[in-house]
Amino acid sequence: MGTLAIRFRSPQRGRWLVWGSFALLLLLAPRVWTTSFAHTMLSQMGIAIIVCLSYNVLLGQGGMLSFGHAVYSGLGSFLAIHTLNLVSAGKLALPVSLVPLAGGLGGLLFAAVLGFVSTKKAGTTFAMITLGIGELVWSMSLMLPEFFGGEGGITGNRVAGTPVLGISFGPQLQLYYLIAIYCFVSTAALFALTRTPLGRMLNAVRDNPERVEFIGYSTQQVRFLAFMVAGFFAGIGGGLAALNFEIVTAEVVSAARSGAYLLFVFLGGATFFFGPIIGAVLMVIALVLLSEITQAWLLYLGLVFLFMIMYAPGGISSLIMMNLRLAAFGKLGGLWTAYLALAGTAFAILAGAGAMIEMVYHLQINAALGSELKFMGTTLDAKRMDSWFGAVLVLATGSALFELTRREFVRQWGRVQEEIEREIKQREAAP
Repeated sequence: MGTLAIRFRSPQRGRWLVWGSFALLLLLAPRVWTTSFAHTMLSQMGIAIIVCLSYNVLLGQGGMLSFGHAVYSGLGSFLAIHTLNLVSAGKLALPVSLVPLAGGLGGLLFAAVLGFVSTKKAGTTFAMITLGIGELVWSMSLMLPEFFGGEGGITGNRVAGTPVLGISFGPQLQLYYLIAIYCFVSTAALFALTRTPLGRMLNAVRDNPERVEFIGYSTQQVRFLAFMVAGFFAGIGGGLAALNFEIVTAEVVSAARSGAYLLFVFLGGATFFFGPIIGAVLMVIALVLLSEITQAWLLYLGLVFLFMIMYAPGGISSLIMMNLRLAAFGKLGGLWTAYLALAGTAFAILAGAGAMIEMVYHLQINAALGSELKFMGTTLDAKRMDSWFGAVLVLATGSALFELTRREFVRQWGRVQEEIEREIKQREAAP
């Protein structure tokens, strides 16, 4: 059995490797995926990473469950698009590359005003206040067409002013690299925040607010400062989105957008810094690719969310870290067969359930196209019993085998964890 150990001679070298790899990935990604569609996807991922990381300042680091984070990214988008229009009209001498900062300042301003009210309470009360503020701002988007543009929204043109060194931000590739720069700087700044006294106190407020008050700190002030930081970076993401799409509508401040941030930050894993990055990538894939593949994509997303809550509440990042721990102790190789079995039985569940879902959607929405449909390379007839019987059989068989495999995996996982604990105790006892 091979051993995969993850060791660095110094933490400094490890940090340089991680951040260097991240910068290299941002730099080379559009060279690997060269189509215009891929560049658009990568741009949206960069924007989503900034917003999801800003949301995790509240959820993961501060324990503040917000249902209205889209308010600050959305209002940042509106202020950025208005700023862009002023630049295009020649009324404001500002480079287009700095327009996202206007969105960030707008997000900071609204976070300061609305956060002063929201952060006076914590827990469930805080969540309900953010939900109410989110609905209030969304309703105002239709009442104030001068600012929000009504149902049509506000449009702009990012190709404004004289190009500098041939950079006009017209081509998507040029805009992607602007987004990549903002993404890298914002990610580094938000990571640095976790190492500051404010970041440490925010964790303390999350874990033990009574103790924080006892030692002389105001939990409300700590939450308020974190709220403004989150609003600033959310506004930057919103400003970049305004440049990317060149249109901002009321949808950007909707509860659905706030819910998407919450859902995918949770799926990525709010307990680790890189979890929201994973969640942001998954969000773009789901909203752009999955929605084009199937009309039932929201149902699949809900099932994945339910599955993660049941079996991996820490998100994808927690699964990665747990397996890295196994790899560091050389125990990962003994579980690869169990992982293959889990993946195979889970795929069987997906195939069976997916076939039934697609047949139901086909009968309800696409009945005029006939009863036959393609699913995973197979032709199904939604009006024939054999198709339904086969789907039910695959689902039932996969579910039964998955449960048996899961129990065996839990047994093996427990044994491996005991071995690791014994090895740790032996290392501690060694002279």
